[in-house]
Amino acid sequence: MTLSMTTRAPITPLSPAQHRVAQQLVDGLSTQEIATRNGLAFETIRQYVRDIKRCLHLPPRCKPHVLVHFVLAAEQVTPPATEQPAPVLTEKQGLLLRAVAEHSAPRDVALAAKIAPADLRTALYELLDTTGADTVTRLVVLAHAWGLLGARPAVAGESGAAR
Repeated sequence: MTLSMTTRAPITPLSPAQHRVAQQLVDGLSTQEIATRNGLAFETIRQYVRDIKRCLHLPPRCKPHVLVHFVLAAEQVTPPATEQPAPVLTEKQGLLLRAVAEHSAPRDVALAAKIAPADLRTALYELLDTTGADTVTRLVVLAHAWGLLGARPAVAGESGAAR
């Protein structure tokens, strides 16, 4: 089922605590690392993450890289600076980058990237190799730092983040 939305609901600005958690997610920390670093219970950080998703109108089960993309695209936090130069991506790699940033389900990523689902893993590994990113979340963060994902993403329901 595809959700169809004609208007984008305004996001709710993040509270200072949510902002700190979102920034640490963008900085590459896991929820457990954030909890330890801030002296908070793991469940407290998980609740902050749920609240951040709600503020951005994201589905509860969207993947971390999708959350990071929407947090950065909504300009709720800033991407960390990188001295790593932006790679030159092919049109297909650019399409895959946007698809992986906006979609949680592999099938939806493949569909949005216009590649066969069976070829997704190989294409994604090649994109990670080209960009020098070690994870999909790091790829999304770097892409924002390079200005490759600067445009505001589609509405969550339209982007496939809910699927």
